[in-house]
Amino acid sequence: MVFASLIFLFLFLPLNLIFYYSRKNPRWRNWILIIFSLIFYGWGEPIWISLLICSSFVDWANALFIQKHRGTKWAKVGVVITLVLNLGLLATFKYDVFLVDQVNALFGTSFKAPGYALPIGISFYTFHTISYVVDVYRGDIKAQRNFPNFLMYVSLYSSLVAGPIIRYAHVETEIKERKENLKDFSIGLSRFCIGLFKKVIIANLAAEIVRKYMGENSHPLTLTDLSSLSSLEAWVGLIMFAIQIYFDFSGYSDMAIGLGRMLGFHFRENFNYPYISKSITEFWRRWHISLGSIFRDYVYIPLGGNKKRVYFNLFVVWFLTGMWHGPSWNFIFWGLYFFIFIAMEKAFLLSALEKIPAFFSHIYALLIIIPGWVIFYFTDTGMLIAYVKKLFSFRPGPNGNSEVLNTLSTHLFWLILAIILCMPVYHKVKAYVDKKAIRSTIFDTVTIGFNVMLLFLCIAQLVGKSYNPFIYFRF
Repeated sequence: MVFASLIFLFLFLPLNLIFYYSRKNPRWRNWILIIFSLIFYGWGEPIWISLLICSSFVDWANALFIQKHRGTKWAKVGVVITLVLNLGLLATFKYDVFLVDQVNALFGTSFKAPGYALPIGISFYTFHTISYVVDVYRGDIKAQRNFPNFLMYVSLYSSLVAGPIIRYAHVETEIKERKENLKDFSIGLSRFCIGLFKKVIIANLAAEIVRKYMGENSHPLTLTDLSSLSSLEAWVGLIMFAIQIYFDFSGYSDMAIGLGRMLGFHFRENFNYPYISKSITEFWRRWHISLGSIFRDYVYIPLGGNKKRVYFNLFVVWFLTGMWHGPSWNFIFWGLYFFIFIAMEKAFLLSALEKIPAFFSHIYALLIIIPGWVIFYFTDTGMLIAYVKKLFSFRPGPNGNSEVLNTLSTHLFWLILAIILCMPVYHKVKAYVDKKAIRSTIFDTVTIGFNVMLLFLCIAQLVGKSYNPFIYFRF
């Protein structure tokens, strides 16, 4: 099940809210969230509910064990068990084919991987539990003694299958006792509607253009298809993918944060207008913030951070960042691609960028970020190389560029809107309105009307079209 679906909007969410607010007891409300979260998670693949619950139970028990034996070698044993279990699950379900293929290629063997189906969201909820256990080991938080409360944290459907990665420390108090109110619910609803608009109206339309010029998982682009494209068409496809992946993922994060707010949780931001960045370092402080903070706090700093072996630490972080995204060499290349520029910026480039006008720094960042998405997109190395060659051939295709120019002109106003929404225009307008609003009732009425309009547009789009992909479900 996905947020941007009619069954979620008209059945699952209303029922969840009705049952949730029909009970005032926090314990009952947590149980209602557990039940609805497990239904949400098991909608497509109910078999993996048992894996989620078993994994959560082991990590919950390990945290209690670690807290009891803190300061001894047994506490370290508990951490090792959690790491082996969770990373073992990732290796088994996500990387088994990739790892076996590398062994066969290296040693000339012919082992066959089991090829298990990937449980949705496993990359996200394993980070939830690993970060929790490590924080208990460090003494940053106390272990949760109530297993249902811990299971609710791990399984909470708003962030279960595609993030953002919620740290236990950030919601520890709200797990036990939340103070839901009408203001938070209204803010959450508005945030959800904005995220839904970004996903359905912006990302889905961009995805249709991407499918036309770059193919997709179910219909991958072939070398024959690529030969008929012009360089301009290849660039349009890539730019549309940059738009798609941003609005797809940030829209989902907005919906997750909004849903959390409606239920009394205050999740931290996961995106902060990354395409306005003036460096690659800044871009990664604005893009998928929750993932960046995990690698910073649990990999980079423990390795030594900025104090020793800085570039080795950066290499490890970006290798793992690429690896986390998928069992394919292109994701590793993508991570190392950004490692190169971040290392250069740390060494000398960042100080130079700070001395030039901001406009040129923005251009520099976009010229690195957008071509980087082609590495992320193509898992087939041969197709990746061929597409890069097409991008930089700067040649017209056999059919010219009339078709792609017509596509751009047809979607001109949509494209302008997408570009505007990549910048913090909405937040500045909202801040101005909040400051100038004399009567809150008028402002509230306008907000309600705005939400209804967004919801109507999204529902009309969902009813009219069946193409509704979501990129990060692959991870």
